[in-house]
Amino acid sequence: MTMTLDPISQLDRLVASVLDSAPAPRTMPVDLYRDGDRYVLHADIPGADPGSIDIDLDGSQLSIRAQRTAGNGEGLRWIARERGSGSYFRQFTLGEGVDLDRISATYDSGVLSVVIPVSERAKPRKITVESADQREAIDA
Repeated sequence: MTMTLDPISQLDRLVASVLDSAPAPRTMPVDLYRDGDRYVLHADIPGADPGSIDIDLDGSQLSIRAQRTAGNGEGLRWIARERGSGSYFRQFTLGEGVDLDRISATYDSGVLSVVIPVSERAKPRKITVESADQREAIDA
């Protein structure tokens, strides 16, 4: 294996490693879309231990936390170490039109999927329009 030394990329890695060692949690990139009668959120958390993923709902506040631990081994001599470790955190405020009791989540291949159903009262519906003639006929 041939590796070339690039002083600029080495400096970038050094800065990144210093910033990565800070206790602040990382944010996770997400996609959020509406699919019919539900919202779907996909969050990238590659390498996270599924047991460390914690999803909390407090009122309308949805919080996602996860932990990724660094692979450490006895006697290893690292050549490159670019995959970060630490905690991940993301928070969302949910609107009134969702069914908070039916939120579900799965984790597969490094992607957390959260399904947030739309509540029945927020779904589109038809409103019947009555004419004044029909109303008078019913009242009589």
